[in-house]
Amino acid sequence: MSNNILNELNTEKLREGFLKYTRKAFQMLPKIDSPSILDIGCGTGIPTIELAKLSEGDIIGIDIDQDALDKLNLKIEKRGLSSRVKTLNCSILELDFPDESFDVIWAEGVIKFIGFERALKEWYKMLKSNGFIVLHDDISSKEKKLNLIPQFGYILISHFQLPDDAWWADYYEPLEKRIKELCNKYNDDPKVLEAFQSNQNEIITYKKNPKAFHSIFYILKKAKQ
Repeated sequence: MSNNILNELNTEKLREGFLKYTRKAFQMLPKIDSPSILDIGCGTGIPTIELAKLSEGDIIGIDIDQDALDKLNLKIEKRGLSSRVKTLNCSILELDFPDESFDVIWAEGVIKFIGFERALKEWYKMLKSNGFIVLHDDISSKEKKLNLIPQFGYILISHFQLPDDAWWADYYEPLEKRIKELCNKYNDDPKVLEAFQSNQNEIITYKKNPKAFHSIFYILKKAKQ
């Protein structure tokens, strides 16, 4: 029953509210014909599929969650993208692609798992000459990170902060509303409440410290050597 209830919750649909920021970041890149893109921490592929639409390029989406990759693979097949979009079960900490493999490295919300400095250092070699990195990161240590960018061989093309209430307005508020609707629908069945526990915990965490959810996109270009 819990899986069916979670399907009704449809958090993926809510997460699509952030695609407007994905599109904004992509539009800050120059036009690249059929770019090769590495989407790091792709999950179920909400940004991945959008990048396929926007770029008309070839994309490799990596993640360590095979269930998420399986869902993405179904989307790829359903949308007829199998020739352009591939998935790979791979850790962000163990990337092993040949030098100058990608025009664009895209990473939304996962750089915290490797660290800003390590990511810039290790991903540099995977970028083609004049390639780009797009990062969606938390807002902490913004000035320090801006100062680090040129030190690791990049030029800051642009950056933009999401609205302070983005996570609330685009995700947690509609999520909370949807949970209440489903609880009413199922008469507060304990199994239903249990199914939503992790979602409720996320909402509680947000309400305790909304500033921790403030975030920013960085668009970087690999400098000429």
